Amino acid sequence: MKNFIKSYATPLILLLSILVGGIVGIIMGPDAKMFEPLGQIFLNLIFTLIVPLVFFSVTSSIANMGKMKRLGKIMVNIALVFAVTAIISALITIISVYIVDPTEGLGQDTIQTILEDADGEISEEAKKLSLPEQLVKTVTVGDFSALFSKSNLLQLIVISVICGLAIALAGEKAMAFKDFLNAGSAVMMKMIKIIMYYAPIGLACYFASIIGQLGTQILEGYLKVFIMYLIVSIVYYFAFFSIYAYVGAGKAGVKAFWKNAVAPAVTALATCSSAASIPVNLDAAKKIGIPNDIAETVIPLGVNTHKDGSVVGGVFKIVFLFGLFGMDYKNIPMLLSILVVSLLVGAVMGAIPGGGMIGEMLILSIYGFPPAALPVIAVISTIIDAPATLLNASGNTVCAMVVARFVDGKNWLKTGARHNNESPDI
Repeated sequence: MKNFIKSYATPLILLLSILVGGIVGIIMGPDAKMFEPLGQIFLNLIFTLIVPLVFFSVTSSIANMGKMKRLGKIMVNIALVFAVTAIISALITIISVYIVDPTEGLGQDTIQTILEDADGEISEEAKKLSLPEQLVKTVTVGDFSALFSKSNLLQLIVISVICGLAIALAGEKAMAFKDFLNAGSAVMMKMIKIIMYYAPIGLACYFASIIGQLGTQILEGYLKVFIMYLIVSIVYYFAFFSIYAYVGAGKAGVKAFWKNAVAPAVTALATCSSAASIPVNLDAAKKIGIPNDIAETVIPLGVNTHKDGSVVGGVFKIVFLFGLFGMDYKNIPMLLSILVVSLLVGAVMGAIPGGGMIGEMLILSIYGFPPAALPVIAVISTIIDAPATLLNASGNTVCAMVVARFVDGKNWLKTGARHNNESPDI
């Protein structure tokens, strides 16, 4: 019992804080917004360290690689694993909405109600930028100073990868810089550890505010979609994450993953931010025994490019509009179309700055829905934010396990832990 308490003390405290925050939010309703500043302090502290954490961890990880072939192998496997899991998540959701129509029973009156109550607009910047311009903005920024923003994480990762490659190619001449990066990475992780002492208070306050405000916004027209999304999320999270962990390292991998899955899951649910989950996911990956170079590449990169939860959300957004406007989607060509568009909206557009809104505009454009329908899916984005973030963020850790399996072989769980200078947490 003592070992159990010792192993799960931090996750249990976080869970308790979330529970308390949720109860306070339900009881106080919108008035719980008064706690938001205390929660925002925690988020701001985390967000402040995200940029240096990503730069130091990614750059030092690549710079420390002994062989460039390993980096190439890691990146290829990351792309394959991310693509396969995104397709699986989309197929599961399409099957669920084919069996149970989430908009059954909703009529034109409901559409009017939603359009009147929903709030959302297309930003002027999104209107002006073409798709090619957005694709350019996906991986680059026009000024070095723009990298110092959590809004440009993918661009920062690109520069970090290039910097790491340059250090590795420079060899002995760059040893001082490499040592600086290693020290910086260690310091960043220690700072995160210090900030996490405030996490129970910060998460409780933030969650109370979110629940208090969101609880009054869920309209009848969205309730069924929300419930179905939760069901799909639960099935995908427990069943398919277990399958992925098994593919990664067999039964030992499943045990190691679930032993360390609580803290990242709670952080994702409470903050609704994949970026804020990076430090917790990296810590979980280390405890599992995932090699540092793999974890520190997969997890930060996955924040922008691995969005299974967003892919699931893309399917529901499309189907929801189809149902409300009385359009048939239960035929093979249309289901295939939904599969492709949901992958584009969730996995690809998610990596583009402002991609969420752009992806929703893409749905309207492809299927011919009126611009006034944009607020409908904007509201859906809000109510599914927490479970979507859970799938997006926590999925990065289990995907890192699969990548480790393909890069380092079936015994990576033991060898990876030795490289991390500790025993696998199983």
